[in-house]
Amino acid sequence: MKTKEIQELSASELEKKIRDTRDELLQMRMKKQTGQLEKSHMLQELKRDVARMETIRRQKSTAEQNA
Repeated sequence: MKTKEIQELSASELEKKIRDTRDELLQMRMKKQTGQLEKSHMLQELKRDVARMETIRRQKSTAEQNA
């Protein structure tokens, strides 16, 4: 997911997207452990997406507090 797309999400949409992505990451980790995961590079991408979303969420909350 691109940074610009994440920035356009509202706070509630962002929270939901973070939860969904973390759930997907958990499922992929389980599949990797059982040897069912074919695209292991997706784990890295999902981790980065979660980090991007968390960063933007923090930036938005900081901006609200300062405003």
